[in-house]
Amino acid sequence: MSMFCFQCQETARNQGCTVKGVCGKEPQTAALMDLLLYVGRGVAIVQKSLRDKGIAADVPDHFLMDALFCTITNANFDDSAISERIDKALELKKELLRKAAENGVDVPDMPEVKIQAEAADYLTKAESVGVLSEADEDKRSLKQLTIYGLKGMAAYADHALNLGFEDKEIYRFMEEALFQVSRNDISVEDLISLVLKTGETGVRAMALLDKAHTTTYGNPEITRVNIGVGKNPGILISGHDLKDMEELLEQTAGTGVDVYTHGEMLPANYYPAFKKYDHFIGNYGNAWWKQREEFEAFNGVILFTTNCIVPPLKDATYLERMYTTNSAGYPGAKHIPARKEGGKKDFSELIEKAKQCQPPKEIEKGEIIGGFAHHQVLALADQIVDAVKSGAIKRFVVMAGCDGRMKSRQYYTDYALALPKDNVILTAGCAKYRYNKLPLGDINGIPRVLDAGQCNDSYSLVVIALALKDVFGVESVNDLPIFYNIAWYEQKAVIVLLALLSLGVKNIHLGPTLPAFLSPNVTSVLVEKFGIGPQPELS
Repeated sequence: MSMFCFQCQETARNQGCTVKGVCGKEPQTAALMDLLLYVGRGVAIVQKSLRDKGIAADVPDHFLMDALFCTITNANFDDSAISERIDKALELKKELLRKAAENGVDVPDMPEVKIQAEAADYLTKAESVGVLSEADEDKRSLKQLTIYGLKGMAAYADHALNLGFEDKEIYRFMEEALFQVSRNDISVEDLISLVLKTGETGVRAMALLDKAHTTTYGNPEITRVNIGVGKNPGILISGHDLKDMEELLEQTAGTGVDVYTHGEMLPANYYPAFKKYDHFIGNYGNAWWKQREEFEAFNGVILFTTNCIVPPLKDATYLERMYTTNSAGYPGAKHIPARKEGGKKDFSELIEKAKQCQPPKEIEKGEIIGGFAHHQVLALADQIVDAVKSGAIKRFVVMAGCDGRMKSRQYYTDYALALPKDNVILTAGCAKYRYNKLPLGDINGIPRVLDAGQCNDSYSLVVIALALKDVFGVESVNDLPIFYNIAWYEQKAVIVLLALLSLGVKNIHLGPTLPAFLSPNVTSVLVEKFGIGPQPELS
């Protein structure tokens, strides 16, 4: 069976994966995801019709978030889990159509609404609804850019919802956007406007998640994070979901099992609420793509709360101690069900499993420093402004985004090392693993790498830039001494990019390659209007 997927930076030949995903995704998995998104669009179209009449329910909103989220690169490789979501989408659409008929609500006569399928036919149905079903290259490019932005937005909205925070306007826009990309008669001009609106709503989603995190766990603060190991068996928690982090720490307290963060969960170390746990040891390992070797060395239990799964090698020993939750999934890994309303997830199986494991093998020693989200940086505003005015700091370089496996990503390490000593790096996301352990020093006590946190914490970098704009009295963030050299990998980085564009940020350098899903004409628009360009050469 063939496939076509070009949603991530590592897509084959920077054109598209057609045999098997570079990420490890099988063709049938890609097909099921295509069908899920198509049927999900049908749910969105009917839900939009109901919402326009003021009779929309919450269940479809939450379902659509999960459906979009689970199709993010490296999130879910479990065909049965994807198929179950298709089942649910078809049943949900049927219920919504029944509700529409009962209330005299007109629903657009669109294929996404009319599609029906039995499980045995899913793969056959999927063949006609994939990415290439849109024949117009430019429309395809803009539609996919919107969809990938929605996937990233859904991830952030989902994390916020887990903490009890939601914004119905985000759901409304998701439905509207999924309706618009389903239209055959939509113009390129309208799609460009839709892309920018996606970015605007992305800012809204990131602000919501920032509020959810800081309200619940306090503002991140400057923290030295241990990267060594303790003497007890451990659980390594990966991904982005801080609610899972909280409940895991609560349930492991006093059990003799230690907890370590991995990858994008590193910023959990910066939140005051988590510092009271003595068994929270620190961070283990590096960026997501090194997990095959590092998970073997960890010896203990691994919990994936979101994406960034790399399929284990055939001789891997850790699959039997690997767990997933939320929208993540992997065949052979035990899945922890969602918490019931008002309840908590049950991590007892992970804890008992961990007790049977050896302590982690030490792969490095020392500390890394982070916790420079907007509240902390603005608390240092006077110090930073003085350093800029005195000439000690000449420029800020935003090096946010996602890391990946390509050898060309060594560029970001080399670039950080090559920066003049009067440059400060602002970072968020797992791209920081390319340089956060380098001895780059400080400027008048200000570290030269200011880590704001997870990829969604790119919002903090926006808040910081807007505050500096006001402090220095310039008209635009583009007038500040800030340079953007951003690495991207998957769809959460896409919504960050669109958010920056919607705020008027120009001259963003994107790499290590420009997205394969951008057609030449769409690329030209982004270059001409926003100054999007490739990564700058090392000087």
